[in-house]
Amino acid sequence: MDGRRVVVTGLGAISPIGHGIETNWKNLTAGKSGLGEITLFDTTGFSVTIAGEVDSFVAGDHIPTKDARRMDRFIQFSVCAANEAIEDAGLVDSGVDPDLIGVYVGAGIGGVTTIEATTIYKHEHGVRRISPFYIPMSIINMAAGNISIQHGFRGPNLAVTTACTTGTHAIGEAARLIQYGDADAMVAGGTEAAITPTSVAGFANARALSRRNDDPQAASRPWDLGRDGFVIGEGAGIVVLEEMESAKRRGARIYAELTGFGMSGDAHHVTAPSPDGNGAVRCMARALETGRSNPDEIDYINAHGTSTPQGDIAETMALKRLFGEHAYDLAVSSSKSMVGHLLGAAGGVEAIYTVLAIYHQVAPPTINLVDPDPECDLDYVPNEARDMKISGALSNSFGFGGTNGSLAFKRLN
Repeated sequence: MDGRRVVVTGLGAISPIGHGIETNWKNLTAGKSGLGEITLFDTTGFSVTIAGEVDSFVAGDHIPTKDARRMDRFIQFSVCAANEAIEDAGLVDSGVDPDLIGVYVGAGIGGVTTIEATTIYKHEHGVRRISPFYIPMSIINMAAGNISIQHGFRGPNLAVTTACTTGTHAIGEAARLIQYGDADAMVAGGTEAAITPTSVAGFANARALSRRNDDPQAASRPWDLGRDGFVIGEGAGIVVLEEMESAKRRGARIYAELTGFGMSGDAHHVTAPSPDGNGAVRCMARALETGRSNPDEIDYINAHGTSTPQGDIAETMALKRLFGEHAYDLAVSSSKSMVGHLLGAAGGVEAIYTVLAIYHQVAPPTINLVDPDPECDLDYVPNEARDMKISGALSNSFGFGGTNGSLAFKRLN
């Protein structure tokens, strides 16, 4: 990426495998699944009854109760994760001008919990009983808005919604704002809380979800011959990005450098990926090009890896086309085997896992890979984390509508 260099100095995550970075990393590398029976609503009559819920989440433990009541669950998640990332980076009172600290956080679906509940309430009680907070509780940009307001960050304040690529696009575009001088630091990532009756029914009726209801922890099984769809999850992943020299001047811990960002469109189908992985090839290639990296400088891929029959094959084909023989030297893993698919939050959480893989020099595993699909024949780090040298890594996200994104990170010596 041309212009000023961008580094990662803060991390914050809330996911089905834990609240906070330390717990997430511990459980991720231990191969712990966070998937289980849906408890957020009554699943009687549903063909799919499993998900990756954020366990034991009480918004009032993290946010003043009055404020939390005026936020949809997806906003609550984003504020909690952002607070952790901002504290981790030591960004408050750091000397960085608040006018040059921005927020770029998106969601794929947004306040669907509030929209569903309000629609039912309106039907039962009439229009005059609709809360005046309905709109600010529901709209996607209020995740970024609440973070900005809470911390007094007066730089660019933006949101993006690009389905399952949202978090990746938010981080990549935030990095560009730093490069172009519009900000010195950005709080960026994705959030989602879409485990609701209409969301689950919609995905299930589209035949996108796993129906392995009797064994939820084994339901998400990327690249395994027995995969039958993804498991919907929820959470938020937020990073603090900074201009490198600014971060160094204030003595910030630097986890990794964000070197490249690529985007592409499949122009193929509303839900299915391009069968030959063409869109994925082009966005990964662009991430390498903007990062001025050669394919053989990449050691690890945090794959999109959703556990869908078509998607896993398409991503495998894309990796082979781009990396050639080096594809077989890559460590490739899917965090979704443990957390499920967090939709708009996936790219944020998985970018964090990629950065931590570089920082700790450990490739997280892909669990539930017991009977590999012959068409998926790369090294997917099956079932156990691996200590290894990771100098460069990619984090991939591909979404409905054929929207693709890849982030390239590298270790700073």
